[in-house]
Amino acid sequence: MRFEVTFAADINSISPVVDGVMKLVSQMGYAAGKEYAIEMALREALANAIIHGCKNDPGKQVQCCVACDEENGMLIVVRDPGEGFDPVSLPSPIKDQNIHSDHGRGIYLINRLMDEVTYKQGGREIHMRKY
Repeated sequence: MRFEVTFAADINSISPVVDGVMKLVSQMGYAAGKEYAIEMALREALANAIIHGCKNDPGKQVQCCVACDEENGMLIVVRDPGEGFDPVSLPSPIKDQNIHSDHGRGIYLINRLMDEVTYKQGGREIHMRKY
């Protein structure tokens, strides 16, 4: 099964995209019990692409591609046209000085919720897999 969408970098676009992906998830019996993790990670990745990658510019586009099968699980790719980033350089949100920050937990959450997370295209593309 596949799902692919390109949309304007607008925060209001997140829920409709997530709804489309979650319909696909609900059709996959092997994803039962994993819905929360998939939805949260996807929301975080889309928000990061819009806010950081596209700088909240609705003139820019975000791509979301999903492929899934029983053998390989679900692969979600979110791509933005931004400058990219180095995920290793991000400060830990669970260190003392960052624990009370009101942002900076998205990548941490994605890594905790998904089984595999990789970054490509200089950080402009996140690949998230759930088995």
